[in-house]
Amino acid sequence: MAFTLKIGEKAPNFELPATDGKTYSLADFDDAEVLVVFFTCNHCPFVVGSDEATRATVERFKDRGVAFIGINSNSERTYLVDDFAHMVKRMKEQRFPWVYARDQSQATARAYGALRTPHFFVFDRDRKLVYTGRAVDNPRDADSSTVNDLDRALEEVLAGKPVSTPVTNPIGCNVKWDGKPPHWMPPEACDLV
Repeated sequence: MAFTLKIGEKAPNFELPATDGKTYSLADFDDAEVLVVFFTCNHCPFVVGSDEATRATVERFKDRGVAFIGINSNSERTYLVDDFAHMVKRMKEQRFPWVYARDQSQATARAYGALRTPHFFVFDRDRKLVYTGRAVDNPRDADSSTVNDLDRALEEVLAGKPVSTPVTNPIGCNVKWDGKPPHWMPPEACDLV
C-alpha cells in the first residue's frame, strides 16, 4: 500500500485543535466547494520561504469556495519551535488567512501520507483527492518560482476540468516524526512521481 493518498481517494477525517481556540474536523469544511489540506510547520525554510505565496493563493481563492487548513504534525521533541504555543505566536504575528491546526499524535499526517513541509492535498466537492504535491517550484525562495502547481490545480478544478498534472513531488523538509531521527521517513514513503 502506498504511503501517500492516491488521486481519487477520499479525505480522511481528523479532529484537531487550532490556534484560534476551536477544534476542526472534516465536516467543518462541508460548505467549501474545494478543500486544501496542507502540512506545514513553524521552522522549515521551505515553509517560511513560501508562506507569502501560500497567502496569495488563499487570498485569490477563498472567495471562490476554496477552504484551507494548514496542519502542523512535526514532533516538538525534534524542534521545540513546532509546539502549539509557537504556532499560536506565529499566527498572531503573521495573521495567515487559513486555519492552523496541531496534529500532536501525527495520526493525521499518517492518514494523508504527508511527506514534507509544505505538502498540499486538494479535494473536490466530494472530498476526493484531485491534486497532491507542491505549491510552487521553488518554495525556499518563492519569489524566484516560475510554476505554481497549486494555483493551476485550483483553477482547473473550479472550472470543472480534470487537473492536468495531478501529482507532483512536494519540495521541503521531511515531516519530523516523533522518536525518530530528524531526516527519517517511513520506509513505505517515497517520492510521488
